[in-house]
Amino acid sequence: MSDDVAKPEDRYARQVAYHAIGAAGQTKLAGGTALIVGLGALGSVIAETLARAGVGHLRIVDRDFLEWNNLQRQVLYTEQDVRDRLPKAVAAEQRLRAINSEINIETHVADVDYRNVEDLAAGVDVIIDGTDNFGVRFLLNDASLKLGIPWIYGGCVGAEGRMMVILPGETPCFRCLMPEPPPAEMTPTCDTAGVVAPIVNVVASLEALEAIKLLSGNRDAVQREFVVVDLWENRWRQIKLDNLRDNADCPACGQQQYEWLRGELGGQSTVLCGRNAVQISFPDRPAVSLEALAEKLAGVGRVEKNPYLLRLHVDEYVLTIFPDGRAIIAGTTEPSVARTLYSRYVGG
Repeated sequence: MSDDVAKPEDRYARQVAYHAIGAAGQTKLAGGTALIVGLGALGSVIAETLARAGVGHLRIVDRDFLEWNNLQRQVLYTEQDVRDRLPKAVAAEQRLRAINSEINIETHVADVDYRNVEDLAAGVDVIIDGTDNFGVRFLLNDASLKLGIPWIYGGCVGAEGRMMVILPGETPCFRCLMPEPPPAEMTPTCDTAGVVAPIVNVVASLEALEAIKLLSGNRDAVQREFVVVDLWENRWRQIKLDNLRDNADCPACGQQQYEWLRGELGGQSTVLCGRNAVQISFPDRPAVSLEALAEKLAGVGRVEKNPYLLRLHVDEYVLTIFPDGRAIIAGTTEPSVARTLYSRYVGG
């Protein structure tokens, strides 16, 4: 092996020296496969950490393109990536290959939905949440339970973050914790409430560490409590979930209904012919308070509201939201772009 190629014993020396991993754990990491869904703030930190740790196969998925406001907290990307208008998954792959050329990286520029999530999760050892979308999280939860694959939830907004590991058959699932998505108008997003980069790094590092535990054969060390961190208020809580164990009433882990995986719940999109717009509908979603949504979106863009609808003008797009949660996003004919905009400004 030439001097300009890293030897595994050199590259991972400090990690192998840690007693809980060692040479055996490092070998397991090299043979492991992780699915990272979402390569924004959380996903970019997770992907970089696992690439540097020597996880042998990373399957990375994201539907979005890079924008200038991403650079404040999405650590894999550069100004040139934005100028080149690269999809996040493509830019992430380029950077990850430069970080560690010895691992396999499988890249998908795709919108994760009930039609493709099982194929994306097939054969992986762990699923890791890097999204900002509750619908995708419920979908990952169903896929995890059906396929018997652990998954790791993480989320942050403002200076607060949350993390939870779901081990099918061993721990409560995400739907035990949250039976239904929270009302959109009451759910802050990074675009409506902001986010400080340090909370991203903290939550993503927690997620990545739990993945490393699983992939290195240290399942007994996995965090089984719900972690809530507020860096601004200097609070750190670990909440026991024992009371949610063996929840026969949970539609997902208790009854194996997998409604999100069957496409019965979640958003449906339709391209509106000749209108340069996409309609997104939610058949079973609770009503949206237009008044609360208008307050949430104040300062994001120009907001117009009457008793029947709310209209948000932002950049080149116009989002028209109705009380039943249905929305028409004008300015695009791409369903994935429309869903990204809905998630970004309304929540989902």
